[in-house]
Amino acid sequence: MEFKLILKKLNNTLTTEEQIIFTKWLEESHTHRAYFNSVKKNYVTDLDNIDTEKGWLGIQHTLNKPHKKNNYWKYAVAASIVLLIALNFIFNKKEIINNTPIVVDNRVIIESGTDKATLTLEDGSVVELEKGNTYNNQNVSSNGEAIVYNANDENSKKIVYNYLTIPRGGQFQLKLSDGTEVWLNSETQLKFPVTFIDGETREVQLIYGEAYFDVSPSTNHKGSKFKVFNLNQEVEVLGTEFNIKAYKDEDIIYTTLVEGKVSVSNLEFKQSLVPNQQLMLDLKNKGITIQKIDAYGETSWRKGLFSFKSMTLKEIMVVLSRWYDVNVEFDNVAIESVKFNGVLSKNDSIEEILRTIKKTNFINAYEIKDKKIILK
Repeated sequence: MEFKLILKKLNNTLTTEEQIIFTKWLEESHTHRAYFNSVKKNYVTDLDNIDTEKGWLGIQHTLNKPHKKNNYWKYAVAASIVLLIALNFIFNKKEIINNTPIVVDNRVIIESGTDKATLTLEDGSVVELEKGNTYNNQNVSSNGEAIVYNANDENSKKIVYNYLTIPRGGQFQLKLSDGTEVWLNSETQLKFPVTFIDGETREVQLIYGEAYFDVSPSTNHKGSKFKVFNLNQEVEVLGTEFNIKAYKDEDIIYTTLVEGKVSVSNLEFKQSLVPNQQLMLDLKNKGITIQKIDAYGETSWRKGLFSFKSMTLKEIMVVLSRWYDVNVEFDNVAIESVKFNGVLSKNDSIEEILRTIKKTNFINAYEIKDKKIILK
């Protein structure tokens, strides 16, 4: 279900048809109800704690511009008032007005990410997967947005691996042969068996990047456990939903539990997590930190959203650079540490997002040139 329907529900603007879709989605699972309640709670909190009249005055000229897109943007702004700045900085008319020109190289078109991946088969051959193209091979099929591995009827005793690699500007969904579903974020690679050996531990390797796992319960597989490895840790589960972020250019691995229970370990530690807990493994000092977080906000990327909570501008630009496949340069290093809160759609263009950030008045201007963004 599209996130815009949740926002329309909060605004009591659902059509009869949309209300049926929403009600069916809400009654499908406890996870959906918990997610809706979390959004509802944050939505109400934001509106109660800010001067909405002042906020709308500051941004209504943007909302009133002719737009081909649907009303999602307006509802998203109402829920988060775009990007609420840390240190209690709220939009106001005087601070928003900024006539510094925006420089854009019109020869370069920066598009938002899309469904695409590279599948490497056991013999080394490579298959390009992308929206609009289909692929079928024995017990594997793809519609260009996801790839599905069906269970092999033969009780194979040999493990054969495939690799799924997601480039910058891409995302993809994978269904393993045991029924486990995996959502892969931009710049991610996963190694996994074509089929699992019946009754033995199911193992996959997140080589780098970010992935969300909805694991098929061990009760459906003769009690066999499910493990996710990477270079620095192991996550063991019995049947649960969790997220691992382990990018090559970051010094911290984030393991976030949404439902169930997981055990995270390496040679130095072993730690269990409960829902809405996140374990951070610092690769420099080998220390770990566990904190309580909003797991649904933390994993909203798979729902088509950017959720920025007390993130610095530098951290935000790292996320955006992966999705839009751009490089980012700061002319003014002082603004790298400015923190923001807010929720934005991954379907928005990079210029829409940059214009939103510019309205905070913490950046004077930005320039887009040869797929490089320069913040000033």
